[in-house]
Amino acid sequence: MSDLRGPAPYDALLLLSFGGPEGPDDVVPFLANVTRGRGIPEERLKEVGKHYFLFGGVSPINAQNRALLDALRKDFADHGLELPVYWGNRNWAPYLTDTLREMITDGHRRIAVLATSAYASYSGCRQYRENLAESLSALEAEGLPVPRVDKLRHYFNHPGFVRPMVDGVLASLADLPEDVRAGAHLAFTTHSIPTAAADTSGPVETHGDGGSYVAEHLDVARLITEAVREETGVDHPWQLVYQSRSGAPHIPWLEPDICDHLETLHADGVPAVVMAPIGFVSDHMEVLYDLDTEATAKAAELGLPVRRSATVGADPRFAAAVRDLLLERAAVEQGRPVTPCALGSLGPSHDLCPVGCCPARALKPAAAGADSPF
Repeated sequence: MSDLRGPAPYDALLLLSFGGPEGPDDVVPFLANVTRGRGIPEERLKEVGKHYFLFGGVSPINAQNRALLDALRKDFADHGLELPVYWGNRNWAPYLTDTLREMITDGHRRIAVLATSAYASYSGCRQYRENLAESLSALEAEGLPVPRVDKLRHYFNHPGFVRPMVDGVLASLADLPEDVRAGAHLAFTTHSIPTAAADTSGPVETHGDGGSYVAEHLDVARLITEAVREETGVDHPWQLVYQSRSGAPHIPWLEPDICDHLETLHADGVPAVVMAPIGFVSDHMEVLYDLDTEATAKAAELGLPVRRSATVGADPRFAAAVRDLLLERAAVEQGRPVTPCALGSLGPSHDLCPVGCCPARALKPAAAGADSPF
């Protein structure tokens, strides 16, 4: 972690997330928000929402964001950082526009933004920037002063994000029966996206097969595998796999799917698997259903011992990493020299999203970028 001090010019931090339903009556309206503009009928939304209804209509993501909010506020207070932390969502209360309105009313004019997505992609970065621009435009139309918002850089390779995942994999390996532990494979999972979106993820110079999205996940998987080898003396085979595919079947998405991968490993005689959801900051619905329910059921059907390692969640080391990212960006804005903290081969991500980074399917304004109106 850096020893940088002072958050100026920032006067607040915004935790920006996806949002999720908190009861059965919320599920269909929430999914209508997520799919707005696609013309999906209510009956189809009810079918899509069956995963939520299995858990009482409650997504854990909002509770986990509240826990992260508390962890950030505690970390800031413990380190004498007097900076208020707010929380707004893309698709459910507290809605982003309402939170930004509150921040403006409270007098904040220079806001740092942490999105709960660690990697480059349209849905994980630019879409959040589009949401920010849309909300700022709406507030400007209300006659409110528009603050400047700066999105903190991608943190996929920050040690405060990586180390908790290393510990999660180590704990999962230790929980496997001893006779299969050494032969266990590591399946690093993330959300599948269309291959076209992956290929254009990140800055233009990284576009190509998988783009920044795949390259960043592979780098994190290697970091975790190397750390596990150093601490256990065992070199576990590993692969990056995908989960939570949606959309039309004729559109190519990143593969292999985790359940297909488990079948392949079982057929190859692999004795056990640790599923490590490195693409997710917390245990939200995709983790609870696609891994803890669906993939775990597939493994039981195969007779394949599996464990699922923990996500970072509200780990104090992650909260400290957010503080580090904030102070690092503040130093950049102050014009002071700074050495960004990053592990692996890719180095620290950019502070300002360049033109052409994670392009949208349809051109829309996006905040916090080189070509932004705000």
